Amino acid sequence: MYVKNMQLINFRNYENIYLELNPNINVFIGDNAQGKTNILESIYYSSVGKSHRTNRDKELINWNKDYAYLKLYVSKNRLDKIIDMKILKNSKKAISINSIKISKISQLMGVLNVVMFSPEDLKIVKESPVFRRKFLDVEICKISNAYYHNLVQYNKVLFQRNTLLKKWNKNGLDMLDIYDNQIAHYGALIIKDRKKYIERLNIIGSKIHSDITNGIENINFKYIDNIVDDGDEFKNQLLKLFLKYRNKDLERRTTSVGPHRDDFSIVINNIDIRNFGSQGQQRTSVLTLKFASLEIIKDVIGEYPVLLLDDVLSELDSKRQKYVLNSISNIQTLITCTGIEEIEKYLDRKSQLYVVNKGGIKTV
Repeated sequence: MYVKNMQLINFRNYENIYLELNPNINVFIGDNAQGKTNILESIYYSSVGKSHRTNRDKELINWNKDYAYLKLYVSKNRLDKIIDMKILKNSKKAISINSIKISKISQLMGVLNVVMFSPEDLKIVKESPVFRRKFLDVEICKISNAYYHNLVQYNKVLFQRNTLLKKWNKNGLDMLDIYDNQIAHYGALIIKDRKKYIERLNIIGSKIHSDITNGIENINFKYIDNIVDDGDEFKNQLLKLFLKYRNKDLERRTTSVGPHRDDFSIVINNIDIRNFGSQGQQRTSVLTLKFASLEIIKDVIGEYPVLLLDDVLSELDSKRQKYVLNSISNIQTLITCTGIEEIEKYLDRKSQLYVVNKGGIKTV
């Protein structure tokens, strides 16, 4: 899978550009704030229908324009796809796949798979469980439309349940029971898929991490929830938890347990690196997560996704840089950086270099 060409109109600082991309390595160089990251953002947005930098679509539109337009030609093993996206200032968007308009974001999932690695990804390791849950949800959605559906339904019922708790009166007891049954149903499916993904991370990630660290470090991921593995089904256990914490939920007016509160730990050599890991270990663990995600997608769908490396090579030492650049020979990769001195020796005739300056791009 790779992006053959792309066109951006009024997207961020690009008024109208057309790019032919190399199926191998594409390097975008230029000073900061020239638009390098915007190229990667447009591809990420075309993959999942959301930006990795903002939740407000209107921020993607050039400040003095009324809309933004993206068009990507995606080459795939089975059937090539053309993604058309129009973003309006009222935050609405129109998406078409091969000229057929889609009505749900779930229909976009899997058309173009990408894995993005940026300096902000350290938040997965260092900050709150929100970032780790988001990582899991985004990655699993890429390989499972069913998971995306279950996640949407879970969040819908969770919102309804929390609304009921905020406006609570005794007449709402029957409705609370109904919501508990629904949220337990979708929650059980989500937990099952998350735990399966963590198992995959452990199998694939352990080898990747060992390779990066020359066998010095062992990495392990563990899903953290309130489920007790006593043979009972996840749904029944969630129902018991909702009943157990009902008084607490009524007091706090919010749902205190469930997959929206879950987390996963990252342990290297028996040390939880969120609190006790070095900066190097934290960066390496993110690298492991991202490259394990690449392999999982390849295993499930049969072809590698597009890899987006946004100004991360400068954050890595030479050993980790070498691992990254030696691992992308058969993966379309887009790299942004301010200079090519560190990676020039890894570039060959299969690579393409672009210079980005004030919303303009030149091929070198």
